[in-house]
Amino acid sequence: MHDNAKQWGASFRAHVKTHKTAEGVKLQLVSSSDTTYAIVVSTLMEAWEVVNAGLVKDGIVNDILYGLPIPVNRVADLAALSDVTAQSGAVIRILIDHVDQIKFIEEYEKTMNSSRNWSTFLKVDAGSKRAGLDPSSTAFHSLLEVALESPVLTVFGFYCHAGHSYSSTSPEAASKFLTAEVNAVNDAAKLALARSSSPSNDTQFILSVGSTPTAHAATAETNAKLGELLHGKLELHAGNYPLLDLQQLHTGLIDRTRIAQRVLATVISYYPGRGANGTDEALCDAGAIAMSKDTGPSGGFGEVIGKSWRLGRVSQEHGILTRSGTETAAGEDQLRIGDVVQITPAKETMPAW
Repeated sequence: MHDNAKQWGASFRAHVKTHKTAEGVKLQLVSSSDTTYAIVVSTLMEAWEVVNAGLVKDGIVNDILYGLPIPVNRVADLAALSDVTAQSGAVIRILIDHVDQIKFIEEYEKTMNSSRNWSTFLKVDAGSKRAGLDPSSTAFHSLLEVALESPVLTVFGFYCHAGHSYSSTSPEAASKFLTAEVNAVNDAAKLALARSSSPSNDTQFILSVGSTPTAHAATAETNAKLGELLHGKLELHAGNYPLLDLQQLHTGLIDRTRIAQRVLATVISYYPGRGANGTDEALCDAGAIAMSKDTGPSGGFGEVIGKSWRLGRVSQEHGILTRSGTETAAGEDQLRIGDVVQITPAKETMPAW
């Protein structure tokens, strides 16, 4: 991924939500190709564990983005985190996609003896309709105006995540999603420069784009196809790529050997003939919490490695293993109570740190 960012002419920001380990963070940031210091977290627990592991104090991480539009009940918590990381020269950044978020940050700062300045990405929507705003919308124009004039914010850049790019089934499809992301943040930056007090500086904003499919499509060839003048510096971000899953396999951007994620499960009961067409089923101790509630295009919730079984149904704490329809020799394919199997998830799992 560092190579992709370099040949694309971008910096790299690693999302650390998938593995939730300090060791994994180090592997994402320091490679034989390059070193980066910027991460995205999905929860405050992830951010604090990065701090508690010494990664900020040691200078491995110096830039932490909280990856949700800032909630009103997290402003004080993020301020406290910022105070701690600032002691090591690191910065906390936030996402904004509504003017009310700016208002409650301003109200919070009025209660403080010394006002801080919040480094902010404005969240842009490129079609996924999750968080963020379309840069052509009236709401975005209003947000931009308020953000640029706020005494407690600095607009660091524009951030887009094409969650709908997971529907890609080829490099060409992922490349189109990537282009749409770049166009969206670039349009936003162009609008900001027109309103900025220093419009001559067209490199002041960070244009942050990426998801694992679109980051895999970030190549020198896709960079050459952009063609349009960029109104800022490109940043590539991704998070699923260290482990991958069956959903990523179906994008056509990786092969099966690249999937590193495994969930160990124990067979705890067995039901001969209970399944479709009289096939057997088995009960294992991995359900929705151990895996994911999403199935993805592969069908089922995961595949048992080396056997013709899949995780066909899940409850909260346990799952039902069913035949995948590609039976091998009976001796190799039999499941017995007490067997420990490895399951490749259909979608990435989210363990606790």
